[in-house]
Amino acid sequence: MKNLTLEPITRLRGEVTLPGSKSLSNRALLLSSLAIGTTRLTNLLKSDDIEQMVAALKQLGVQLDLSADWRECTVTGNGGLFQPPKDSQFFLGNAGTAIRPLTAVLGLVPGEFEIDGDKYMRERPIAHLIDALKDLGAECRYLEKEGFPPFVLKGGLVKGGRISIPGNISSQYLTALLMALPLTSDDSHISIVGEQVSKPYLDITLGIMDTFSVKASHDGYQQFNIPGGQTYVSPGQYLIEGDASSASYFFAGAAINGGHVRVHGLGEHSVQGDIRFLDAIEQMGAVVDRHDEYIDVSGASHLKGIDIDLNHIPDAAMTLAALALFAEGRTVIRNVYNWRVKETDRMHAMAEGLRRLGATVETTSDTIIIDPPTEIESATINPYGDHRVAMSFSLAALSKASVTIENPECTGKTFPDYFDVLESVSER
Repeated sequence: MKNLTLEPITRLRGEVTLPGSKSLSNRALLLSSLAIGTTRLTNLLKSDDIEQMVAALKQLGVQLDLSADWRECTVTGNGGLFQPPKDSQFFLGNAGTAIRPLTAVLGLVPGEFEIDGDKYMRERPIAHLIDALKDLGAECRYLEKEGFPPFVLKGGLVKGGRISIPGNISSQYLTALLMALPLTSDDSHISIVGEQVSKPYLDITLGIMDTFSVKASHDGYQQFNIPGGQTYVSPGQYLIEGDASSASYFFAGAAINGGHVRVHGLGEHSVQGDIRFLDAIEQMGAVVDRHDEYIDVSGASHLKGIDIDLNHIPDAAMTLAALALFAEGRTVIRNVYNWRVKETDRMHAMAEGLRRLGATVETTSDTIIIDPPTEIESATINPYGDHRVAMSFSLAALSKASVTIENPECTGKTFPDYFDVLESVSER
């Protein structure tokens, strides 16, 4: 399907059961594969990113038994680092949650590995991770653009040590190192240069590592200590939470026009940082009722614009930018510089889409300022292949305008049937 036009939606009402978290799914797959023992994963997400990780792990010789719908996966652990594979060329699409941690782990495996992605991945920087691995002894050469895939990595030379890594671009570099370095022979210490972004994602990483019996510690997210010589051990079973980033579209949609949505598979004690999106929409006027296994969101009589730092939840911050179209007054979203180095330049994509819909938008290097239109205008949105841009702008249909999303299949990265689920709770 080339384009998808969403006709005006009066409100969202109904119940939604979330697919599994992308972040947890790929972390769980990798750690299960490195662990001693067999792990049964449940509520695994079936999406492009997960398919890339599964294919790479099979290429590395891991036995994964998937149910027909992919909701369950039994992983026979390798009991440590992978053996060098016969096929050493890895293609990982646009899956950041696959290419970063696999690169770090392959830095410990003897051999030379060629690692590449699609045209979007080739625009996503990886230099900070590669520089860290090189400081620890790995060797690497870029095949095209310096600092970006594709590249050739010589592994098996990393033994641990002390390194520094910038914290202001992405938490995925640090997550990759945290998951790999416990398997080295020596201890490691990572110093963060500048402020660390997306800290809740690091909490997810450290939490699942602990579930698989591996320890690492930090001092205010600025210094990380990773003892070497550790081994991942299967917990036997691991339930993957519903994806909190995906939930944000239904939470936000319910806040518009007096809607009401109950989201299952995610509760108030979620380990995912994007659950704090609920705090932001409460500030805007939404009514939130939190429970252990589900969350209800209802719309208020009106929404108000807010000025907020969303460095801790940059993915869900995009949803809030779309919600700002429906608010009274200006919304300012601060400290989201890393929008610029995600699947696309999200600052550009969000500003462009908001302007097409009639908003007045200003941007700085890390801030977007949104003055909503008097009336949302019909528009065609180019998501630039970015799933979160496409899903965020679907909310604009909760107006009198129709919205056309180009390349709607890009939501397959994390939520392949998103538009079907949205339709299931849409009233017209």
